[in-house]
Amino acid sequence: MSVLLLLALSFASYPEIGPVRTEVITPIHQDTFNKDGKAKNRRQGGNPRMIDGQLVFDGSYDGDRQVDPQIAVGGGFVLHGTNGGLVIYDKKGNYVDGVPQAEFNNGIDPKLFFDPYNRVFGFDLWTYWDKEKIKPVNVSISETSDPRGAWNTYPVPAPQGVDGGSIGFSRKWIGYSYPGGPEQTFLLKMSEAKAGKPATVYHFKDSLGQPVYTQDPIDDLMFVRLTDDEIVMTTVSEDASGSPVVKSVVHAPHSFRYFGWPPESPMKGTELKTASGDRNPKNAVLQGRYLWFSHTVDVDGRAGVQWHQVALNGKFIQNGLLSHPTHSYIETTLAVNKTNDVLVGFQETGPDMFISPRCAWRKSTDRTGTLRPIFDFGTGLAATKGGPWGDYSGSVIDGDNLSDLWTIQSIATIRGTGGTSILRVHF
Repeated sequence: MSVLLLLALSFASYPEIGPVRTEVITPIHQDTFNKDGKAKNRRQGGNPRMIDGQLVFDGSYDGDRQVDPQIAVGGGFVLHGTNGGLVIYDKKGNYVDGVPQAEFNNGIDPKLFFDPYNRVFGFDLWTYWDKEKIKPVNVSISETSDPRGAWNTYPVPAPQGVDGGSIGFSRKWIGYSYPGGPEQTFLLKMSEAKAGKPATVYHFKDSLGQPVYTQDPIDDLMFVRLTDDEIVMTTVSEDASGSPVVKSVVHAPHSFRYFGWPPESPMKGTELKTASGDRNPKNAVLQGRYLWFSHTVDVDGRAGVQWHQVALNGKFIQNGLLSHPTHSYIETTLAVNKTNDVLVGFQETGPDMFISPRCAWRKSTDRTGTLRPIFDFGTGLAATKGGPWGDYSGSVIDGDNLSDLWTIQSIATIRGTGGTSILRVHF
């Protein structure tokens, strides 16, 4: 079969599929991040320092193994989220303010973003212990690029949800997908959320995939899903009535060199092993009309990291691999900037070391499929008690200059719990 025919099949006409139902959610409004000083204060992190010319500072240390750290950068600030709460730093690494997640209607499994076009921050928190059993997904959007200012939180019911999901954005849409129940994807309009208006929430049957961070200046929102054999990219657009509809679906073979679930990883001084992450990407980015992501996979019996650049027809442009003969690389995320420079964040652990933060990067002019040497920006201090360590890390673009790249990675504290380290790579 010719390449042209394959591409024609990939872009075969697709019947527009719309939401199965809608509902209107009235937001919970707060005038400031800390509720005019009435919110409980959370003061953690800071301690900025330079390591080999790059800025590093501490994030939260939740006292648990499953920190699930995230960051978003813009408006002159770094917004940091974990399972324990939210903290704001300035871009020099100095602490500004912090609150527990209860101040944003509660929840865990935060995912954060900064939209460089609407100039707002956004994040989600998923609650499964509410008495009403509606398991709300609390989607919070700032009204400006200053995270200290006003916020609006939309509690979207997800009564059959079984875990936290993934959030993504474009200039027009905020999208969220989660596991559990017959409806696993919903969208709302960015303009309504930014203005703090009651927002129409559009629910779709099943899952459209993981929503993508859309750094390109476009309105459509893409979702991506990996199967054993294919990458599936679904694009949602706005119809004449203003509702979101599935505009196109691209199926393409991925032919990954490695795609097994990552095995648990060893640690120094213990027979226990720690969870390594997920073979599905925890963030995906649309930048320069390409899709970019990394994921943790089984590389010859150890956890390793693959990263990819994919054209919008499903063709893979470049791939890279990070692996080690005795150590494991776990919980990866990827960031890419306006000139297609790439940062891949992850953690390293092994039989002679504890879980420690790492990253590697490349310039767009570097040889295809390569990363520069791994950058060490912290040293773990103890073994965990094994089992869950967390599901993901965070790597993002600087929403102010669209050039610098940032990552947050977990680090094992002296108690074997999760601390975090934040790094800016200045391009």
